[in-house]
Amino acid sequence: MKAIVQDRYGSPDALEFRDVEPPTASGGEILVRVRAAAVNAYDWHVMRGDPHLARLTGIGFRRPRAKIRGRDFAGTVEAVGGDVRRFRPGDEVFGDLGTADGAFAEYVSVPEELVESKPAGLTFEQAAAIPLAGQTALKGLRDVGKLRQGQHVLINGASGGVGTFAVQIAKSLGATVTGVCRTRNADLVKSLGADHVIDYRTNDFTTTGRRHDLVFDLVGNHSLTALRRAVTPGGTIVLSGGGVFDGGSLLGPMRLMIGAKLRAPFVRDELFVLTTAAGRDHLTALRHLAETGGLTPVIDRTFTLAETRDALRYVETEHARAKVVITV
Repeated sequence: MKAIVQDRYGSPDALEFRDVEPPTASGGEILVRVRAAAVNAYDWHVMRGDPHLARLTGIGFRRPRAKIRGRDFAGTVEAVGGDVRRFRPGDEVFGDLGTADGAFAEYVSVPEELVESKPAGLTFEQAAAIPLAGQTALKGLRDVGKLRQGQHVLINGASGGVGTFAVQIAKSLGATVTGVCRTRNADLVKSLGADHVIDYRTNDFTTTGRRHDLVFDLVGNHSLTALRRAVTPGGTIVLSGGGVFDGGSLLGPMRLMIGAKLRAPFVRDELFVLTTAAGRDHLTALRHLAETGGLTPVIDRTFTLAETRDALRYVETEHARAKVVITV
């Protein structure tokens, strides 16, 4: 099968489009014929091995542990292992491989618990855009942030992959939403349901004096002290990643997260660093949201599998909004 393989850390030039042995499904595994896969900031970080400290978390110290890039996928079940009960060949599915990677390929073998039925009415490209970004938004707002109806939430990075899902999920939870993005993306963020939009290039949301019950920071471009100025007394700050940044650093956006963990016991506000593990429960909730009209994936651009280098380069340099998807 064709796949995007990486033997060393580096730029998109380290990715190779080549033939590899196809996987098989045994036990509780499902073999999926991949029809689409999404690009995430996570893929960029693993590709670069950056920040360097992340190499100690399991992605591989000297070289990538998983050779085939890609985490999110949607496709058709090709075969199932003997212990699989929920799916059979021909079913349309989507899922998140977690740190195992392998979605930038024609076939992928994945444990049954990481797979969910594709939302009815969505294309494979739309379904592939959901898993990691959608789970991050759902967990950050509903599970960790405890966002409730009537509360005010600010989403820093509202036009990005996670942000476009976060705006919609926050509205489905009954919140008043302020989205922070650049002017060219303001109409998009408003169309997704944001009540207010702030252009970060002309207004710093941490200095306006306006406070929110929850700040969901997807960018990592403000200090913890500044972020605390934007939440109500005893309010909640949830930090998630830092997107793509200028590489070559030891800590990168992890610096802010480490600082938050150290300060959390000593401040009145609730400070959380979000980690997102792949799993079916969140995928099921996201499928229901998509099927009932509460969630519509937004796709910026699509690339073919052979063009994956260009897709990663686009995400890295062009400030892509919403999601970038690979068609297979």
